[in-house]
Amino acid sequence: MKTFADRRGPTIVIGCGNLLCGDDAAGPTLIRRLRDRGLTASIRCFDAATDAITVIDAIRGMVRVIFVDACSSGAEPGTILEVSGSEAEDIPPTRIALHSVRWNHALAGARRMLGPDFPREVNVWLIEGRHFEPGDPLTSEVDQAIDRLVARLLNDLED
Repeated sequence: MKTFADRRGPTIVIGCGNLLCGDDAAGPTLIRRLRDRGLTASIRCFDAATDAITVIDAIRGMVRVIFVDACSSGAEPGTILEVSGSEAEDIPPTRIALHSVRWNHALAGARRMLGPDFPREVNVWLIEGRHFEPGDPLTSEVDQAIDRLVARLLNDLED
């Protein structure tokens, strides 16, 4: 398995989700924890929250992009899933309203819009959640999974 240290250039870690909706806070919470740990200047952290359109500009010119978001796939809560960027981009060709654009839609659009400024590598980490309703707290399974993923990313990024 290649580590992030095998490639040179700027990296951005993007957390997606809503801090007010339980386990959907996984992405933004991970970004906060990464920032608290301190990273080198070549690694940026970006809390995209639920504003997927900002992702397009944030990834422009980056060599590597790492997305982190919560998911509801039916796996055990706290399960960490890795998905390739190309798989995440592979969305059905449907008409999408501006208010329903997700980061993976923006990623697919960015590939077409950015051309040579599109990142060479895109990785996606998803954390299986349990509760996603407004006002729900972050569950302990997801909280622990965030810490595990922070440790893994720090190890890979700082090698």
